[in-house]
Amino acid sequence: MRRTGLICATLLLVARSVAADPIPAYIAAAVADPRRPDADRQRDAERKPAEVIAFAGIKPGDKVADFMPGKGYFTRIFCKVVGDAGHVYAITVPRATPPPAAQSVSPQGTLSQPASSNPATEPAGPACTNVSASSLKSRLRPAPELHSDSGDPGWVYEYWSSSPAAENFVAPEPLDLIWTSENYHDLHDQAFGSPDMLTVDKALLAALKPGGILMVEDHAAAAGSGARDTESLHRITAEQVKQEVTEAGFIFVGESEVLRHADDPHTGKAHDMHDRTDRFLLKFRRP
Repeated sequence: MRRTGLICATLLLVARSVAADPIPAYIAAAVADPRRPDADRQRDAERKPAEVIAFAGIKPGDKVADFMPGKGYFTRIFCKVVGDAGHVYAITVPRATPPPAAQSVSPQGTLSQPASSNPATEPAGPACTNVSASSLKSRLRPAPELHSDSGDPGWVYEYWSSSPAAENFVAPEPLDLIWTSENYHDLHDQAFGSPDMLTVDKALLAALKPGGILMVEDHAAAAGSGARDTESLHRITAEQVKQEVTEAGFIFVGESEVLRHADDPHTGKAHDMHDRTDRFLLKFRRP
């Protein structure tokens, strides 16, 4: 009797665990789509797309931004999940380069013309007509700055400065969800102009509908290291991300453990570990 009761209790606990985080049929179908590229499907075991998208809560009809989509792994799944009534905006951030001329700066618009290549159709796989690909641009700051040189008394120089592209996040319409995967840490680096993260996160907040969701998945860094290893190891702590994002006005909703790897010592370069890093998945909501 005692053993039977223990088994029943165990089964009930498992049932409750499964019921608490089910995989909707539309997500399962999008992940199982046989037209997805083989290279993508080979990564599914470690990236767990069905589980993480279910945790995010993406559903048919949603307007979603895949922010810094890389080669489009998630873009190709999102477009199937949201369906024809939804839309996916694949929004990239160009690497910062020394400004050789003013032509690299956009004083008004912050989104470039649609990219020549669409992450939803590369390197192969089902074409999605509900995906728009674009790239953010730097923007001139609203007023020139003044500079005086003690070596040249009596003269005041006027010059214009530009904001890093990531600070100018914008979407063509209010969004239900913004997703960024394994790239949030990069926004702290010189390669992307070292943008002010409060400005970036406030721009993400403004792009969402009230109640809209921000999802951040990234490589975990050693406890207490904050943003110290973003350039060297491509890692950041979950606590650092929570601090930055909530400071911008987001509410922290919760965290999934599905991508955690306890055997990761947090000392190796994330890019060398091929989806085997310890990763956190954080969910935030715009009030």
